[in-house]
Amino acid sequence: MDPAVKAQRQLEALAGQIAQLEAKAGADEEARLQLKHLQHQVNFLREQIRLHINAWQKTELARHSQRPFTLDYVDRLFTDWSEVHGDRSFGDDPAIVCGMARYHGDEVMVIGHQKGRDTKQRVYRNFGQANPEGYRKALRCMKMAEKFGRPVFTFVDTPGAYPGLGAEERGQAEAIARNLREMARLRVPIITTITGEGGSGGALAIAVSDRVFMLENSVYSVISPEGCASIMWHDASKKELAAQALRITAPDLKELAIIDEIIPEPDGGAHTDHDAAAAIVEKVLVKHYNELKNQPVQQLLDGRYTKFREMARFFTE
Repeated sequence: MDPAVKAQRQLEALAGQIAQLEAKAGADEEARLQLKHLQHQVNFLREQIRLHINAWQKTELARHSQRPFTLDYVDRLFTDWSEVHGDRSFGDDPAIVCGMARYHGDEVMVIGHQKGRDTKQRVYRNFGQANPEGYRKALRCMKMAEKFGRPVFTFVDTPGAYPGLGAEERGQAEAIARNLREMARLRVPIITTITGEGGSGGALAIAVSDRVFMLENSVYSVISPEGCASIMWHDASKKELAAQALRITAPDLKELAIIDEIIPEPDGGAHTDHDAAAAIVEKVLVKHYNELKNQPVQQLLDGRYTKFREMARFFTE
């Protein structure tokens, strides 16, 4: 058995034991000692997972239902949140949330994909897969931010844009393409954090930014491993091989200069401690925000243009 899988299963078993002991520990010295011993085991297993996890296992971790989503980061990093609804053309899309907020006292715009934790929420949020009206709502908010000089923060976590018939009829491809063009020339700073899955154009439509970060266990790819395996080998079961070949993990993409920085996660992953994950993200965001917010507009635009033009220009021996 793969060491990371074995460690994950042991970790899940220990979690139940720890919960039982915590419920009855109280002043029991022996129970407290047992808890301390189990916590050491948990820390060891989390380190084993971190050291041995492969690309497919990171994909599964990126999809974990308990990972923090956009609104979790909004609650912890921003104040005075006021959500904006609708694209003023067709309707609202719950798969993308947009809103005005304050960040360290400055007025900003926050945009991000939103998934659900249980079945009801997932259906309501369409599993984080946005329709055209979601991308048009995002663009509407970006244009509003540009008008009032508000920097834009985006949070990416989607398997991809929704591929349904209605989405295609309402211009899914056009909505994504328009966002790419308009973000490339938006006259305010844009900072993107990939928090879970970064799936294809559905992710890129809110990720043409001055800075792009990835959480340690997130993935960013032109296609899902299952989709790639189905096309290349006509066999979706080869998803692990596809995940490795696609080079979708944060270290791969940092090496290829697709992203600017990797954000570490708490032991065991961001899903284990939302507060700690948000605190780590905050350290990176505030550093780059302070670098960007006072840059002249033309310098921002030139840097953004150069950043994306130079992607994928590399050679291998």
